[in-house]
Amino acid sequence: MSVKISSGFELLQDLLKLRWVPEILKSISLGNDSYTQILDSIPYLSHTELNRKLNILVEREAISKTGVATSPCYTLNTFGEDLVHIFCHLEDLEEKYSKKN
Repeated sequence: MSVKISSGFELLQDLLKLRWVPEILKSISLGNDSYTQILDSIPYLSHTELNRKLNILVEREAISKTGVATSPCYTLNTFGEDLVHIFCHLEDLEEKYSKKN
């Protein structure tokens, strides 16, 4: 049991430590499925970083890339949906408990 928990934490931690991943996944979950829409929805995110992170997320099967090379679309896979759920829950916790400090 502890191996599963540890592996789950490591999997999440590997993606959390990558800057922009939560924002990109959340953007896609809000309906921004094109490269331009994702880029426009996240202030200060560069083209280079978005390309890198999209490739990582596709590689880790959090998102799928479909369509032609000139205008691909990105959708969340089940793993990506689960990550968005976790990230939203973390935001809820931060909002709930930061008010007490």
